Amino acid sequence: MNDSCPVPTPTHFDTVTYTPTPRTVPLARRHITTLLTTWGHPALALNAALITSELCTNAILHGRLPGRLYRVETSLTARSLRIAVTDPKGESLPVHRTPAPDTTTGRGPLIVQRLANRWAVEYLTVGKTVWAELDL
Repeated sequence: MNDSCPVPTPTHFDTVTYTPTPRTVPLARRHITTLLTTWGHPALALNAALITSELCTNAILHGRLPGRLYRVETSLTARSLRIAVTDPKGESLPVHRTPAPDTTTGRGPLIVQRLANRWAVEYLTVGKTVWAELDL
């Protein structure tokens, strides 16, 4: 018996691998903005760029292992846009917390939760994928 949900076939798909350094976050953000404009959905670009920024930052801060890269996959179906960031450190999961008003960190999962229609973590044999979806 197969109890998994069918995954819609993407009309567009892109994948980019990055070194886990802070300078790659604006690169990933610009890349997804360009993709969405090219794919005909510029209205999604702002929220998608912010989600990408948060997921990439978390991969760099909490999912980095020496000598390992992280990957950003973007897929578009007839109904939604999915941004998925995979890093090699599966034991370090996103944590929901309420940061103090004067702190500058700790808001990534909260921002993703507020902007995305859905988001989750997929556990892999090595590492994890954190994904978020925006409905069209």
